[in-house]
Amino acid sequence: MNKNFMYGIGAVKYKDFTIGYIEKNSFDLGGKKPEAAKIEAEQVQGAPVLVIPQSNGGIAPTFNVIQMNYSNLHKLLGGSLHYKKEDSEKKTPIGWTAPSEVLVMQGPWELSLVSGQSVLIPNATLLSNPAGKLTLTETSKIEVTLEVAMPEDGSQPYGVFDTEAIPDEWGQYKLPPAEAAAAASLQ
Repeated sequence: MNKNFMYGIGAVKYKDFTIGYIEKNSFDLGGKKPEAAKIEAEQVQGAPVLVIPQSNGGIAPTFNVIQMNYSNLHKLLGGSLHYKKEDSEKKTPIGWTAPSEVLVMQGPWELSLVSGQSVLIPNATLLSNPAGKLTLTETSKIEVTLEVAMPEDGSQPYGVFDTEAIPDEWGQYKLPPAEAAAAASLQ
């Protein structure tokens, strides 16, 4: 593994749920550029006299889920699963209906990469919708966007770690404090 590169989506996980197949070439990390206010003066032409940073850059991953089984429909779009009457343990759904209320799926996400890293996001909100065409040349899909938000504890919004060395804090869906990471890098 060459740790100088990040590539290839291996799995997308929400808590203990691993999302099914993702459409080839649909995954985009959704990098957002930093924002700044540029203060200009009449007396100075060609460049601002002050640049005030407003926000760091960020991510907002987008991808299309093409494994349209009932479980994925339910997990990613909300709604209800339906079972045969004799399936009292509700193991094998036979249908799904759309939700009548807005689905709010917020929390921790892990993007496990083929290159050996994982992008850990403690707090992202899922936005999803059914899409695609019903033809014999492509499949329907669930279009997904993860809107990354600041964790409730005010810690880092996301981090990248070796998949084999995910920090212990991630068990509580937290990233290690910046101070701990800086101390570890000095050793």
